[in-house]
Amino acid sequence: MSDLPFPKPNGLTKRYAGRTLFLAISLILLAACGKKPADADAAVPVIALPVKAVDGAQTGRFPGDVHARYEMPLSFRIGGQLSARYVDPGQAVKQGQALAQLDPADTNKQLAAAKAALDAAEHRLLFATQQRDRDEAQFKQNLISQLQLQTTQDAYASALAGRDQAKQQYELAQNQSHYATLVADHDGVITSRQADVGQVLAAGQSVFGFAWSGEREIYLDVSESRVDGIAIGQSATVTLPALPGRTFTAHVREIAPAADAQSRTYLVKLSVDNPGAALQLGMTADVALRSDASSAAAVEIPATALFHQDEHPAVWVVRTDSTLELRPVTVVRYGERDVWISNGLKAGERVVMQGVHTVSVGEKVALIAPPHPEDAPR
Repeated sequence: MSDLPFPKPNGLTKRYAGRTLFLAISLILLAACGKKPADADAAVPVIALPVKAVDGAQTGRFPGDVHARYEMPLSFRIGGQLSARYVDPGQAVKQGQALAQLDPADTNKQLAAAKAALDAAEHRLLFATQQRDRDEAQFKQNLISQLQLQTTQDAYASALAGRDQAKQQYELAQNQSHYATLVADHDGVITSRQADVGQVLAAGQSVFGFAWSGEREIYLDVSESRVDGIAIGQSATVTLPALPGRTFTAHVREIAPAADAQSRTYLVKLSVDNPGAALQLGMTADVALRSDASSAAAVEIPATALFHQDEHPAVWVVRTDSTLELRPVTVVRYGERDVWISNGLKAGERVVMQGVHTVSVGEKVALIAPPHPEDAPR
């Protein structure tokens, strides 16, 4: 059978094969045309949630510590050897109470010398006054010349000026003697000690640290990335671990104009409205700053929801017809995980929270829940 020749195709066979090929290609084309085209209006799934207002909400929490409104070093106005110290750190003192004493030997001698100089000046003034009175009487009787009278009057003026100068020197010596005793100029608490008995002190050298009674403040160290969100007069709530269950109100009184050279943080001082006696110096505090009146209508969104259009902040807002709108907004504060918006958004509007770079204007979306509860705005 292998020697039998294979039959050659004739014209009928060729026509039949061509029709079969044409029929197969037609069926393939019809099958392709029968498929439905992709729906161009299919909704894109996005995570979009309503934004919430932050009226009166916290702008941030900061650790701090309690200080007095007025804190200063106490020192002698004159130099000398410290001979006595009457108070210790932590002791409460009253205005006018003696705190420390310098050796009074030198000031006593200066006071005695000034008193002697004053006595001598008063004696010379008395003699000059008597001489002036005699010469004036003799001049009226033409017994002395006018030149002699003028000389006597000049001696009297010099004696009067010398007496006044000696009097001022005596009063200065009295003050120096008083300065040898360091006294409290206000009710307060001794916070530290920098000098010991027997030490020779220069004028103005610190002896004690002193804090006034009354007003209390909270000191905060705020980083440069968060200081812009704090303003003078901004209100705050203060709690202290040492006083559980008690809450104090405060407001920002002062913001340092420059950062600390070492820590690179800004010192912010808050005045406590009603401190009371329980608020002791040095207590640690937890401060919650609250929004001011200018940001009362702000809303909060996650940082992942913020989009930038030509370097301007914007967000993707879901319209009522489930299409997207790119809306410019005004940012009033950047947080670690959130952003505050003052203009452009209203509470309750739905905003795309994630994937802001994968959507486009007018695109139809389908809302889905976030995969993790923490993705939802708090």
